[in-house]
Amino acid sequence: MKNNFHINRRKFLELFGCSCCGILTTSCATVPITDRKQLTLYPESTINRQAAKAYARFKTKAKLINSGKQLNNIIEVGERIENAVSAFFKKNNKTDPTSDFEWEYVLVDNKKVKNAWCMPGGKIAVFTGILDVTKNDNGLATVMGHEIAHAVAKHSVERMSQALAVNAGTQLADVFLGGAINRTRNTVGRATGMDIFQLGIMNPYARKQESEADYLGLIFSSIAGFNINESVKLWERMKESKKGKEPPVFMSTHPSSDKRIENLKNWINRIIIEYPPIKT
Repeated sequence: MKNNFHINRRKFLELFGCSCCGILTTSCATVPITDRKQLTLYPESTINRQAAKAYARFKTKAKLINSGKQLNNIIEVGERIENAVSAFFKKNNKTDPTSDFEWEYVLVDNKKVKNAWCMPGGKIAVFTGILDVTKNDNGLATVMGHEIAHAVAKHSVERMSQALAVNAGTQLADVFLGGAINRTRNTVGRATGMDIFQLGIMNPYARKQESEADYLGLIFSSIAGFNINESVKLWERMKESKKGKEPPVFMSTHPSSDKRIENLKNWINRIIIEYPPIKT
């Protein structure tokens, strides 16, 4: 009985390993411009539909500003970037990753929230609190370029795919380790209030995506004709607005403001030369 179990387990692992390798090999995509390989187990069209529904619900609950200079400014900056992105890929004879996007912009009346985001498919929200930090069109373009970059790079698809792969792999391994993984996870969680999988697996991926969005966002702002030197000033203002309240880098899904500023300074001159404004 014992020997049969070992044979069955071995065969099962071989079959599972082969099927996973097949899935991972055929479910990889390449991030535009950076050419980084990413896992894509979820159809983008499905996630875009889910995002559109979530965006519609969000609009019914949020306090929106439906007219005025600030909203018009956000739409103008966003449209300059979205048009430049499409023109860039067309000019370089590459598939436009935003061709199926249904762009939409909302301004949320909330001074306490210094944030903006772009859902898959081009659904964008900007909170009034971030406008106190952006200060001008170039600063706003830095923020919106970054958020649009997340959507262009399909980071939501990648995150959901990573979570699926991690959960499936962990559950399988735990079966053959007699529950040791979950016991360790629960023990550490009770003692520290931290999830070892979030800290050790998911957060590093998220930080990589954030840095990639910073880089792509600078490119998008540059080709749209904005002054990307403002990005450094923006993050200096952002750092000041946080007043030392940033979490330790190893616990954060975002690079620290200092690290972001360092990266931006290293990228700016090269991006200005390699990615000049493009006619739309």
